[in-house]
Amino acid sequence: MQRCAQLMVWGCALNMVDFLVTHEQMSDVSKAVEMFRGGCACSQAILDVYGAPLGLPHEHALRVSAGFAGGMRRGETCGAVTGAFMVLGLRHGSSDCGPDAGRAGVYERVVDFAKRFEQRNASICCRELLGCDISTPEGMKQAQERDLFKTTCVQMVRDAAEILEEMEAESQPSAAGGADKPLA
Repeated sequence: MQRCAQLMVWGCALNMVDFLVTHEQMSDVSKAVEMFRGGCACSQAILDVYGAPLGLPHEHALRVSAGFAGGMRRGETCGAVTGAFMVLGLRHGSSDCGPDAGRAGVYERVVDFAKRFEQRNASICCRELLGCDISTPEGMKQAQERDLFKTTCVQMVRDAAEILEEMEAESQPSAAGGADKPLA
């Protein structure tokens, strides 16, 4: 009996190692999708995966982005989109609060991201993407019954991640002080 328990524990350890190796080999798009499927909010999955290389600690990414899912729980801007906006701020923003130095480049990229997302999905609004308003009990029930969190939302996370990657591949280092550098 004790030997079976040891093998089961060892089997679990092997499975965890396999998971970690596989996770390391996954694309960032796939990592974000798997984080979402694993229980993270859409905003958390995007910010955690794309914030980490910029120096944002995992715990901070999850905490700061927790309230943005479901269009900030109001059916407004999709959480995957707001997570991406936060990533764009990390990538291209600066610690200077002046609009010219610190925000102009980010604003341009946010508008570009939103246009690209809308081209793929016709909207950035959660309730329009889902076809129901999850800020209401009726809308939440409808979303659950139609498995929208397992279908539509997964695609929104995938689209947000792919657009971030497209934009990063196209971008040149910004002149905005501190942009494109990891956090200190």
